[in-house]
Amino acid sequence: MEQNDQKHYRALELDKILARLADCCSCEESRARALEIEPQTDYPRAVRQMHYTQDAHLLALRFGMPTVLHIKNVKGMLKRAQVGALLNLRELMDISNVLRTIRNLSSYRKNCDDMETALDAMFESLTPHRDLEDIINNNILSEEELADTASPELQRIRRSIRNTELKVRSQLDKLVKSPTYQKYLQDSIITMRDGRFVVPVKQEYRNEIKGMVHDTSSSGATLFVEPIAVVEANNEIRVLQNKEQQEIERIIAEMSAEVGARADVICADYDTVVELDLYFAKARLGRAMKATVPTITDDAVIDLRRARHPMIDQGRVVPTDIRLGGAFDTLVITGPNTGGKTVSLKTLGLFTLMAMCGLMLPVADSSTVSVFDHVLADIGDEQSIEQSLSTFSAHMTNIVSILQRTDHRTLVLLDELGAGTDPIEGAALAIAILSALREKGAKIAATTHYAELKVFALETDGVENASCEFDVESLSPTYRLSIGVPGRSNAFAISERLGLDAYIIEQAKQHVSNENTRFEDVVSQLEDTRLGLEKEKDAAQQIREQAERMKSEIADYKAKLEKEKEREIERAKNEAKRLIDKVRVESQRLVDELEEIKKQKDSEHYANMPAMAKAQMKAGINKLYELADPVRQERENDYVLPRKLVRGDIVSIVDLGKDGTVLSPVDNAGNVMIQVGIMKIKVAQSRLRLDERKNKVTLGGKKGSVGKNITSRAERTGKNELDLRGMTAEEALIELDRFIDGAVLAGLGTITIIHGKGTGALRAAVHRDLKQNKSIKTFRLGVYGEGEDGVTIAELK
Repeated sequence: MEQNDQKHYRALELDKILARLADCCSCEESRARALEIEPQTDYPRAVRQMHYTQDAHLLALRFGMPTVLHIKNVKGMLKRAQVGALLNLRELMDISNVLRTIRNLSSYRKNCDDMETALDAMFESLTPHRDLEDIINNNILSEEELADTASPELQRIRRSIRNTELKVRSQLDKLVKSPTYQKYLQDSIITMRDGRFVVPVKQEYRNEIKGMVHDTSSSGATLFVEPIAVVEANNEIRVLQNKEQQEIERIIAEMSAEVGARADVICADYDTVVELDLYFAKARLGRAMKATVPTITDDAVIDLRRARHPMIDQGRVVPTDIRLGGAFDTLVITGPNTGGKTVSLKTLGLFTLMAMCGLMLPVADSSTVSVFDHVLADIGDEQSIEQSLSTFSAHMTNIVSILQRTDHRTLVLLDELGAGTDPIEGAALAIAILSALREKGAKIAATTHYAELKVFALETDGVENASCEFDVESLSPTYRLSIGVPGRSNAFAISERLGLDAYIIEQAKQHVSNENTRFEDVVSQLEDTRLGLEKEKDAAQQIREQAERMKSEIADYKAKLEKEKEREIERAKNEAKRLIDKVRVESQRLVDELEEIKKQKDSEHYANMPAMAKAQMKAGINKLYELADPVRQERENDYVLPRKLVRGDIVSIVDLGKDGTVLSPVDNAGNVMIQVGIMKIKVAQSRLRLDERKNKVTLGGKKGSVGKNITSRAERTGKNELDLRGMTAEEALIELDRFIDGAVLAGLGTITIIHGKGTGALRAAVHRDLKQNKSIKTFRLGVYGEGEDGVTIAELK
């Protein structure tokens, strides 16, 4: 890349985007690489880079970001270990962090599903070294200390040192506490000098305590003496400490040799980790910008849809559409100052460079960006006092350089082309420059105030006008780019809105040529026509979106009906199996009765047994018919409840043959919540029978009293989803138990419980209840895309 390119990239603010990318990286090496990224001019490589970013983004969306520690560049350490050098404990710990990151990334990919990604080759090349990682972590406590368990010999030596130190301390403790010697001591303490235990002795009593003097206080009043009695023990400690140091060096040498033996593999894995971290940093930046993956082409066509400049605050930026290439190769952008012309120009160039760097773009789906060999820009005030260049001269210097480097694979961006000199000459020069660039085959976007360039764009094939809209009423730009319509200066309208006297404005209008006036009138008419078409387009778009929504809703409803159909078929199969089991049991009972009659043929009642058996068999066969045709039985049943059901009523469920207690009155769908044993189920009122004899005493012990109705405030968005938000914990748990019972009866495998995030009290109550519920197999919090901590996903047994 030529040095001049960096100047053009800075003019388009690519350096600021790369700085934001560096902030998204996890380690120093990937941060440095992020700042050094260069736009890829080779089309296949640019596409491959974008695929890496896209797949990193998809993995992060589905499985979260992988853990990359703040690792250091250990390649130098590894090379030194490879040639036999000893590493220090800090360096070994840094290598352990790299090994842990390698293992984390390898495990992360294995725990994802089988989806294929462009990053798989990188993940698969990683080689975890768990044994070496464990050796380093278990042996090193800190960058200054090895663990006692690093080796049996080190453990033995340190135990001996501790025991000897205890013996020395014990001897000196007796000395400092002895009444005989206390008067000779400055303080009754034991301290150390040069690694040896000593006691502080007053200068005047030097000869009273025999031993070696190791130090003197700054005042000279205190001598630090090692008593003769502990000299031998101190010597033993010194010998043991030397042995300890030798053993530590041996252990470090052993770990360093093990690291050195794997240096090449770890170095390669380190580079892969840095590269993966950079791609996931691109995905992280894309998420922060709410970006999408554009289509990258090699045909010099750019189509940015709802583009948002990433350096403008997301709350203020206005999306705009920008096109270049295809039907036209040159875009002339006009309009008033502060209207957004330069922002549009920078957006066009910056997004092209970002895509060539493998970065996602803050644009709508279906946007397209092309790869160019050069992206050259002349933007901003280039005035230089040191070089005695005026603004015009500086711009011309840049343009001369751009003309020399331009070819058919170049994107050229020119801001305020021809400005800074005589308007007539400037406009003529601007037209000539655009024509020269077009002859070289470049794709060009230029901003200008000159009306001559508007006419040039109207009259020249391949050159298109564009304008940045400006609201005269509010005196503020809308920042929307309108392609195909030249911009108006709006100088007279703005001046009038700002309070300039009308007669001054009228005098100014008289100085404007008739041609310019007619041109502005045509532009005004075109603008009015365009605004009308925009409104019609928006209305048509709304109708189309509404039709698409209806189409989607119909498709969802159809799919829902299909699922309901399958569920009903499965329920019918289960019901049929239950009926078959009942028929089999009743048949076996009849056979057993016949066998019993045969056994009693010698009985005195045998003569009456055939008639009794015949009657019983007929009744049994009628019962079998009833069981075999529950539909007809239900159809022919004209039973009517004698009164409305109230909470506490004892009822029979006809098709289950079970009694239950009413928990709530009939709902709008004709269903009643029934408690059957420990199970709560919702049953259609038509399947219930009320026996008044069983209901003489209702809830509360008073005849005719009705218990408090329990009205569910839960709103279920689907049969496998329950919304508990806004409820108290007590209300929520009652509703949750009902919901789980219904889900079990419906044969659901998984349910979703929405409790919201809030203070976490409702979530905690729900989790406690789920742990105790025998119908729940497992449960977990939701992940990204499911509602995260605001929902709980439970699996039924």
